[in-house]
Amino acid sequence: MLRIASCNVNGLRASLRRGFGTWLSDRNPDIVGLQEVRAPADLLPVLDGYHLSYHPGTLPGRNGVALLTKDEPVAVRLGFGNQRFDPEGRYLEVDLAPTGTRPRLTIGSLYLPKGARPDDGPTAAAKHRRKLAFMRSLRAYLGRARRSAQAVDSEFLVMGDFNIAHTALDLRNDRANQHNSGYLPDEREWFGSVLGPRRLVDVVRHLHPDEKGPYSWWTWRGRAFDQDTGWRIDYQLATPDLARSAVGGGTDRETSYEARMSDHSPVVVDYDFSVR
Repeated sequence: MLRIASCNVNGLRASLRRGFGTWLSDRNPDIVGLQEVRAPADLLPVLDGYHLSYHPGTLPGRNGVALLTKDEPVAVRLGFGNQRFDPEGRYLEVDLAPTGTRPRLTIGSLYLPKGARPDDGPTAAAKHRRKLAFMRSLRAYLGRARRSAQAVDSEFLVMGDFNIAHTALDLRNDRANQHNSGYLPDEREWFGSVLGPRRLVDVVRHLHPDEKGPYSWWTWRGRAFDQDTGWRIDYQLATPDLARSAVGGGTDRETSYEARMSDHSPVVVDYDFSVR
């Protein structure tokens, strides 16, 4: 069994003060993708039992993606080959050697730009165009990464904060958000274009095909968390064989607003390679 988790921690040091370390110890995942780590590399805390791979980016106090792995990676890559976006610390990828029944794995941690409503003025429109440019480049890369992994008999998984709710099942109020960033038609079309039975599989949706959610993000404001008025914007997308090995998973939603570690909750999936 292999447990893989992903969480936008909204500042790792702040999340640790809110209980992330206890969650990590209790759930004991083998691989953890982190987004919005927001810390210089020399100020990151030591997390016992894990090898840390980190891409802090060049924007102080912003972004930063990491992977925690119990096994030491055999290769680490920062970015996805885009000179415009790679310095921002939004994508990190590692290769893990096969062990026991587990195949060789290539794992990516992603923090996709948030974007903005394009009809909110020139600045917002430019921000939306920038998000679309990132997405176009990433889509091409994901195809290359998947094919490269499969060429060496490796499985590929990219996880993290995609800042997109793909379908009406992925947010509480789909009608009210038709024109909001994160649920725009071009964003949702892009998301669908990276999925497919011969491309990548949305693993949690594969496990919960007809369920609303499970949501992974709720605003800090008001009673959104208490009323479960959320969005599912954090995903694990896997090659088909890897997705077929998933035996359970969803969101580790905290028991109360006060117990929240971040405005996101971890997405956790258990993979059993004997069932593929």
